[in-house]
Amino acid sequence: MKKPLILLVAIAALTLAVWGGWRFSHRDDGGALVFYGNVDIRQVSLAFDGSGRVKELRAEEGDRVEAGALLGVLDTQTLALQAEQAQAQIGVQQQALLRLRNGSRPQEIAQARSRLVAAQSDAVRVEQDLARLQGIAANTQGRGVSAQDMDRARSAVQIAQAQVAEQREALRLTEAGARKEDIAGADAQLKVSQAQLTLLRHQISQGELRAPADAVVRSRLLEPGDMATPQRPVFALALIQPKWVRIYVGETELGKVKPGMAARVATDSHPGQPIAGKVGYISSVAEFTPKSVQTEELRTSLVYEVRVLVEDPQDVLRLGQPATVRMEADAAP
Repeated sequence: MKKPLILLVAIAALTLAVWGGWRFSHRDDGGALVFYGNVDIRQVSLAFDGSGRVKELRAEEGDRVEAGALLGVLDTQTLALQAEQAQAQIGVQQQALLRLRNGSRPQEIAQARSRLVAAQSDAVRVEQDLARLQGIAANTQGRGVSAQDMDRARSAVQIAQAQVAEQREALRLTEAGARKEDIAGADAQLKVSQAQLTLLRHQISQGELRAPADAVVRSRLLEPGDMATPQRPVFALALIQPKWVRIYVGETELGKVKPGMAARVATDSHPGQPIAGKVGYISSVAEFTPKSVQTEELRTSLVYEVRVLVEDPQDVLRLGQPATVRMEADAAP
């Protein structure tokens, strides 16, 4: 009993699917395939990349905008001031790095040499004083010079010799210039500041909202003074291209519809001005009759989605608009 019942149900479902496909697709008097569907357009929810208070919006609902058009601006005054500060800091660091790379000036080297000569002269003088005291002590068997004077003279000689060595090393460092490590460190710090400035400029650029493509403004969701974030769309845009008509083809007509097949699209608002199109997509998966075209008795019908791409430079078609698609059954793609 179960097998005949299952067979009857299958036959009934197939019959209903074929009948349902005929309800929204049939042949006209000229033998062309006729389908009924709706216009579909890609939409974009456009939001700022950064966060901040909306300063200005330059588009209203219904406006046509071109790709790259400026639609909105955030208040970026704080970021602009930070960018100026970073630019000034970069100037200071550039001069410091230039000074390290250029090394000491000739005047600085001359000063270091003069200090070395002065230290050498002091050393010669104290050495002569020590030699004089030692001569006096030798002639007087040590009675003409006290021990304290001799110790003081020897200490003065040691101090003078140390100062000479110090000034000689100072002159060598002045002539050699800055160390490679110091130059590398200053260069790295400059690059950090430059990267910070680049980041600030990028954040400022995120305060501009531009249209990604030619489109029509469907809705304006924020107003000047509102706080914007990347999660809060400002505009909803309907792209001008691509446009297509979404139709559903029953099993009996599916083999007659081919990719690239020419089609004509007409609407009730422009019945005598069909728009050229072609089949661009045929679904490989069957689905139930879509809710927009189903009736109570067609809910179990299986159909295949087909998209008919159209060129609409005059922007005649609107999102969701009912449309009639005609195709020549024997037309090759």
